[in-house]
Amino acid sequence: MKKIGILYGKERSFPQAFIDRVNSKNVEGIIAEPVRIDKAIQGVASGYAVIIDRISQDVPFYRTWLKNAALTGTAVINNPFWWSADDKYFNNCLMTQIGVPVPKTAIIPSYEMPDDTSSESFTNLAYPLDWESIFKEIGFPAYMKPFAGGGWKHVYKLNSIEEFFEKHKETEQLVMLLQEEIVFEEYYRCYCIGRKYVRIMPYEPRNPHHLRYQASFTPSPKRLQEMTDIVLKINHYLGYDFNTVELAVRNGVPYAIDFCNPAPDADIASVGAENFEWVVETAANYAIEKALANDGVNHLSWGAFVRDSAGK
Repeated sequence: MKKIGILYGKERSFPQAFIDRVNSKNVEGIIAEPVRIDKAIQGVASGYAVIIDRISQDVPFYRTWLKNAALTGTAVINNPFWWSADDKYFNNCLMTQIGVPVPKTAIIPSYEMPDDTSSESFTNLAYPLDWESIFKEIGFPAYMKPFAGGGWKHVYKLNSIEEFFEKHKETEQLVMLLQEEIVFEEYYRCYCIGRKYVRIMPYEPRNPHHLRYQASFTPSPKRLQEMTDIVLKINHYLGYDFNTVELAVRNGVPYAIDFCNPAPDADIASVGAENFEWVVETAANYAIEKALANDGVNHLSWGAFVRDSAGK
């Protein structure tokens, strides 16, 4: 019997619906259940052919346990090694190399020095930074947000240089991005599963969280295909098998705004019934596909950036 597990925290609607959907398909030799961990011994297999990870970004114990699971033959969605190494600034840098439009972005050192460091730790960092060049490149209004993480936490809209310096003090030890504002005509949030299944969802980030999927944007067939191609390209290079990509359309050009969401919102109360049905069904089918293909050997998957770099 091949087991498909889902590792999750507070969320309830998606994990249980996913388990029920996999089991309702009655695929011979396949069963889905919540992951159960009662011990963690090095080199010992997890017992799961596939695990969908929804929580390890917040629980370091889970993240390192998943690395052992991947090492011993589990197909972990998403790859915990890459997810541990990834960040939003690198992703933006990569997009500049593969031709995907992104907002102008600079990375800003933390306002406070990290623990166990002193001024001598920053021998190579100019102080003050060349703020004039940075602000000229990015412009205002701009957004400041952490270079890693999500959930719209610690996100600031800044209208001036003075406001930047005022708000930067509040970020303490967080490393921040300063990013050009894209004033958009349309905005979309796009699920991508298995680097081949895409769902384009109109999305209004200016609405309250529970109303953001109630947007009236309607893409033309040409725009729909263009966005689908961008979403597939991003996930092909990054290697994520379960991700969302946010695209803001300005002057007819889709800009990738946020595309590092490897545990994306899938709660029925926020995404709505139709989107929820799509993600449950697609995730269930993909997990079954991965389980049937898993031969018990190291089953990590990597994006084109890592694969191509390793081959050089």
